[in-house]
Amino acid sequence: MTDPIKVLLADDQALVRGALAALLALESDLVVVAEVGRGDEVVDRARESGANVCLLDIEMPGLDGIAAAAAVRDALPRVRTLIVTTFGRPGYLRRALEAGASGFVVKDTPARQLAEAVRRVHAGLRVVDPSLATESLVDGANPLTEREREVLRVALDGGTVAAIAAQVHLSPGTVRNHLSSAIGKTSTSTRAEAARVARERGWL
Repeated sequence: MTDPIKVLLADDQALVRGALAALLALESDLVVVAEVGRGDEVVDRARESGANVCLLDIEMPGLDGIAAAAAVRDALPRVRTLIVTTFGRPGYLRRALEAGASGFVVKDTPARQLAEAVRRVHAGLRVVDPSLATESLVDGANPLTEREREVLRVALDGGTVAAIAAQVHLSPGTVRNHLSSAIGKTSTSTRAEAARVARERGWL
């Protein structure tokens, strides 16, 4: 008999972690060896527990799931990561795969399919929600530069240009240029709309 696949669950909602753990416990070849509620705890707990696959939510304190996937890739290259999220946005899918995630599924995926996704990811295969893959191809790549994304993330809080500039360590004029470019790329008319659209598409 082969050793079970060791799984780490990372989600800031304890009820969700508990539900996922209960579902995976029904599979004889899977065992949950660690649970964390913060993205910046993933690497250390994965190392300590000997996890083979990390199931990561996207929105977590410390590090989001995409950043956590990149951290696992860099620190523990033998460990696979699978994004399991409520936010099925094509932009998130592209960013997750670029960060080294081996799979991306939404939380309403049936339990059997989720378990099979863990097995496939552990085997070195890639698993992607089919509808998201199609949307990602239709929507195309994220058109925003890293600086534009940074400025828009700060703009979500509704601060002034001067406040944004101070936070990202750029001049107000440079911030205005980045915001103007982002507004054009998102086909919006204000920085607030640009930030909202970019977030909805998973570009931030």
